[in-house]
Amino acid sequence: MVIMSVAYISAEIGLESRLHTYSGGLGVLAGDHIKSAADAGINLVAVTLLYREGYGRQHLDENGEQTESYVEIDPTDFMTDTDVEITIPLDGVELHSRIWLYQVGGVPTYFLDTRHPSNSTEHVSMANRLYGGDDHTRIRQEFLLGVGGIRALQAMGHDITGLHLNEGHCTFAMLEMLRQGWNRETLAKRCLFTTHTPVPAGHDRFEWSEVKTVLGELLPPDAEELCIQAGDPEQGRRCSMSHLAVALSGPVNAVSNLNAWVASTMFSDQHIAPITNGVHHLTWTAPPMAELYDEYLNGWKNDPARLAHAGILPNGVLLSAKEECRAVLRDLVLASTGVQLEKERLTIGFARRFATYKRANLVFSNLERLRAIGAGRIQFVFAGKAHPRDEGGKQLIRDIFAGATEVSDEIPVAFLEDYSMDTGLAMTSGVDIWLNNPIRPLEASGTSGMKAVMNGVPNCSILDGWWPEGCEHGVNGWAIGQGEDDVDDERDASHLYQILENEVLPAWDAGSERWADLMRSAIATSARFTGARMMSEYKRFYDAFE
Repeated sequence: MVIMSVAYISAEIGLESRLHTYSGGLGVLAGDHIKSAADAGINLVAVTLLYREGYGRQHLDENGEQTESYVEIDPTDFMTDTDVEITIPLDGVELHSRIWLYQVGGVPTYFLDTRHPSNSTEHVSMANRLYGGDDHTRIRQEFLLGVGGIRALQAMGHDITGLHLNEGHCTFAMLEMLRQGWNRETLAKRCLFTTHTPVPAGHDRFEWSEVKTVLGELLPPDAEELCIQAGDPEQGRRCSMSHLAVALSGPVNAVSNLNAWVASTMFSDQHIAPITNGVHHLTWTAPPMAELYDEYLNGWKNDPARLAHAGILPNGVLLSAKEECRAVLRDLVLASTGVQLEKERLTIGFARRFATYKRANLVFSNLERLRAIGAGRIQFVFAGKAHPRDEGGKQLIRDIFAGATEVSDEIPVAFLEDYSMDTGLAMTSGVDIWLNNPIRPLEASGTSGMKAVMNGVPNCSILDGWWPEGCEHGVNGWAIGQGEDDVDDERDASHLYQILENEVLPAWDAGSERWADLMRSAIATSARFTGARMMSEYKRFYDAFE
């Protein structure tokens, strides 16, 4: 039976914590996209690669020195073997890939596996690690993802009516559809490209010689000119996967209003539609909060827009549910790190990928000022991984450990090792404040902050990503600064200290009634940042494919 489907293609997809085929927000967002599509009954199919060693487990020593180990994923623990295989030509031979199925409601997600006895040693190990290896490996991963992904979906009986490409890693899927008979006009009408990051490192570029070696006749003769016309700042010196995708796509979207504005400066003559990310409410609401919503916000599971009515939540039960979440986090921190968090203190959380622009160490810029503000009153929980080759990100972790050592007598600081989806839920529900201080406007969206408000945790954040759309200063959280775009760490740290001293801590000290008001406002805000709302916006594009 042939099934008409929109193909959602992503280099990483995070569906559950132990299936570590994700590195951070991009992959977890992809998982939330799939779950939300299943909730909405959208005819979507997804495909990604099965990284048998995943993204790597993080290990931290007493100085915050990060090392990694790679735990083998056994797909039989998570997926069904479809007994279907595909082959694609690569390096003068046939690359064989098995297809595994992970079913999310009515949305199948297929994982392509290169562990096949007919493959060469190089091809067997090619997809071992997410974002592993050099360009030689990465372009072959992306060839399998794009070209192999299309063929895998077709082998599973899906007739592709449209493509949704989650970042430039998937661009070769478009070339495969051209090879199969779509013309460029059809491709433009039936392809949506989502760009996430304005950080150059987030956009893959490959030497043209390597692209030609891998793609052969699949590469359009005018590919270099297409990249140039799409606004490639390198003027086509290398193959920019994102610019090639934009050149061939019809609609292009970014993942917040601000991100759309930033992306419009990256791609010439291309309208960038803003579709602000949303999070899957059933995945990212902690059990005590879910029980509270079950009692007072009837129907929220099927219609998360009902979270907008959080104003009716009584103080007592709201604060009681919150304390259950705080206790879970305190227990996790004690068991994992030995740090004893204090029930009475304001707990500030910071967790995300440790990329340098996210400035995880900003709050430790002035330890004397931090002590004066927070001694005996605040405590911190950090988590996050740096990419194995990102020395700048690893230095941020060392900086936090050093700062923690300096202030530990007055301000407890814990760093949870090996950040995962499970850790993320414990933190976004168990802290009291969610801290975010990237260099604006480099944060594409920042979905962890959305998870926090969904659990009644106010954000204290630079006005970047989604927060300019959600922030009601002093009502559901706080803005750090006034939305300045120039890089000034000293200014931003000063703003952060001012907000903590003059607004956040006074609100905490004002007592439970004031804090419950902040929590209710945060929860109500989350109604606008759910996967259900996000999918309603994407569906308009999908419907136009048909």
